This record gives sequence, structure tokens and C-alpha cells, in this order.
Amino acid sequence: MNDSPGWAAPGSSSPEPDPADPAPAENGSGAEAEKAHGTPGDDTEHATSPIPPQSPPNEPADQRPPNWAPEQPPAAPRSWTWGSQSGTPTAGQGAQSGYGPSRGRGWGPTPPPPGGPGPRQPGWHSGWAQQPQAPKPGVVPLRPLGVGEVLDGSVSTMRAHWRTVLGISLAVAVITEVIAALVMGLWLDDTSELDALANNDNPSLDELNNALSGMLSSLAVVAVVGMLGSVIATAMLTVVVSRAVLGRSVTLGEAWRDSRPQLLRLLGLLVLIPLLVSVAMAICLLPGLLVSFTGISSLAVVLLFFGFLGGVVAAVWMWVRFCLAPPALMLEKQGLIAAMRRSGKLVSGSWWRILGIQLLAFVLVTAISFVISIPTTALTALVSGGAAFTDTAAATGWTSLIINGIGSVVASTISLPLNAGITALLYLDQRVRREALDLELARAAGVPGYEFRDTEPPAPGS
Repeated sequence: MNDSPGWAAPGSSSPEPDPADPAPAENGSGAEAEKAHGTPGDDTEHATSPIPPQSPPNEPADQRPPNWAPEQPPAAPRSWTWGSQSGTPTAGQGAQSGYGPSRGRGWGPTPPPPGGPGPRQPGWHSGWAQQPQAPKPGVVPLRPLGVGEVLDGSVSTMRAHWRTVLGISLAVAVITEVIAALVMGLWLDDTSELDALANNDNPSLDELNNALSGMLSSLAVVAVVGMLGSVIATAMLTVVVSRAVLGRSVTLGEAWRDSRPQLLRLLGLLVLIPLLVSVAMAICLLPGLLVSFTGISSLAVVLLFFGFLGGVVAAVWMWVRFCLAPPALMLEKQGLIAAMRRSGKLVSGSWWRILGIQLLAFVLVTAISFVISIPTTALTALVSGGAAFTDTAAATGWTSLIINGIGSVVASTISLPLNAGITALLYLDQRVRREALDLELARAAGVPGYEFRDTEPPAPGS
């Protein structure tokens, strides 16, 4: 194949003539005609100037093909060799150059960067180089995380810092379940009114009030105790996760000291968010309730149905929008309203992704709790002879409360750190994606090479 301008490597020599080719014609007129008019089928323009004189013997002969243009780019320096003469690929040639295992002479390994050996600088060959791995000083790599990495990071935190995590979650679970069992056992000791209500087909308003007031009061106390335990566990476990990301250990005392100043604000946050969700649900159900008072039952049912759907949508939207407020409040030392605004800003643009991860976490925690509740429920039914499913007194007896309480403690010990870890890692992931928090985390973790990497370059002389 004839060489054409622009398709040969700079500085490469022309190919040697093949001995098998026929000898060139000695007829001077034929050679001149061929140089003047070109070979058949070659549409390249040729110079019509006379034949240049021969070079003296002491000067290198011009070995350019006769059909090349007179002006060519300069030859490459000797250090920029484009390959070995043998054409054998060197180590890394196939992966770096992208031209296959063998391209013949002139296509060797990538030339080394100026300055000798060492880390490669960005250049024309950087597109084929392998991307550096993200630093991982702790439980997750410092880069945007996938769904599996968020879940794995939460589990890895439980495994790497199991003493602290187990101490926090187990202590909170035991305290809350003991209080709940005492309240249920003492408050609902007399179940005669509940049994009478179950056997009465048309109970009066007073009977309903007397029978349900005790149960509702006990459930309210249990809910408040559970919320307080959730606040303490969420606060302390968020601190543990933030340290685990940096690869640092934390004790129970350190987690308590770091989280204690924010406990009241976190309590207010965990009260305000469910309150807002309840208000949104009530507003959506209000038209149906008002119509039901007028006696138009069919229209009221339709309005209540669509109002309920709208309330569920509004509740889910608010829950996802403010789900990152607890870690923002704990790790940024934000106020209550500022943490909610911060969560809304971080969730914006990633609402569906965060919804999917939170639903996956909810399903995972629910499945764990269900699996743990199976043996405790079966044991309760076995001890009570099946009366715990039909008799209120047997269901609120001390034996049933203790067995079910043990199962709840085990489930809470697993679910509390799992939920807190997933929420905290989602918060960190959103900040990495939006604010390049990974650079600050790598610098805080002492990763080599990140000492001066910042969103803004350091001032001269600093």
C-alpha cells in the first residue's frame, strides 16, 4: 500500500524496497513521465519540477517517497521512540495504547512522561490509564455511594464498632421495653372493662370511654418512652457512624458527650415531623369529614377515599423530605428549623432515590423484626395454651409481656443501629455528591495527598 501524507508516524523511516519487486525501469524518459504524471490510480498531486540532483556521498540521501509533499513535519526526538523494532508489545502496551497486541515497527509502548519515573501527570495518555481508587479510611469509600454500599456501610459499622453500637442499642432497648412492660402490666391489670366491651354489641359512650381510656393512656406512655429511647439511640449512633466513616473508634462516653447538647433539639425534631405529617393527613381528610356530617354518605365516602390517598402522598413526601434532618442536626449542630431546611436542600433532586433506599431499609427492618417475633410469639402461645390470642388477660399477663419483651429487645438491638446508620450514610452521600465532602473527610482522616486539597486553593504563603 502506498504511503500518503499524514498517515505515518513522525520521524519514522520509509520502508525498505522489497527485493522481490521488479527493478525500476532504466529508461529515463519513463521514470520522468512516472514522476510527472504519477502511477496509475494515484490521485495525489505531484510536483512537475525537474529531477533534483543527487546528494553528495558524504550527505544522507533523502529517502522520502517520491509522492510525498516537499514540506513534512519535523522528526520526533530520539527519546520519543514509537516502538521497538521487533514489533513485540511490551508490558502494558495493549492496555495503555489501545492499538492491539502487535502493530509492527513504530507502535511501541507509551513514552514516559517528562521528569523520569514517578506518578503520571495528566496528559494525552491519561484517558487510557486506570482511575485511582477512592480512599477508604473507614467503613465506606469516600465517594458517591451506591445502594448496596449504604446498606453495607451500616452493617460494617455494627461489626467494626460492635461494642459501642451494641452497648447503645441494647441499653436503650432494654430500658424502653422494661418500662413498656411495667406500664402494660400494671396499667392494664384489670381487663374486665375490655372483656365487657368485647361481649357488648351496642356499648354506650361511657362504656367505650371507660374501657379504652386505660388502654390509650398506657399506649401513650409507651409511645413517649419509645420516642425518648429512639432520640437517644439516634443521636449517639449518628456520632458513631460519623467516626466510623473516618476510621476512628468512639467509646460510649465520647458518643454521649458529643450527642448530649443536641438531645432536646432532636426530640423537638422527632415530635415536629410526625405532627406535620398528621396535620397534612387531617387537612386531606377534612372535606370528607365535613360532608359526612351533612348526611351525604356516598359523596363523603368518595371524598374520604381520595382524601386518604392524598394524605398518604403528602405524608410520604414530607417524611422523605425531612428524613435527613436528624443527622444534619447532630453533625452540623444545626437548629431545629435550620436542620429541616438543610434536609430539604439535600433531598432536592434525589427524592426518588432516597425514597427507594428508605423503603428498602424499612422492608429490611420489618423483615428482621418479623423473623425474630416468630419464635417469641410461638413460645407465648405455647406457654399460654393459645389463650394469648383470644384472652386479653392472658395477652397482658406477665409471662406474655416478658417473652414478647425479649423478642422486642433483640429486634430493637438490630434495627436501631441499622436505621441510624442508613440515614447517616445517606446524609453523608448527599453531601459528597453536592458539596464534595469527600475531600474534607479524607483530610480529616489523614489520607496522604489530601492535606491541601480544598474547594478553594490555599492563599499564597499560607
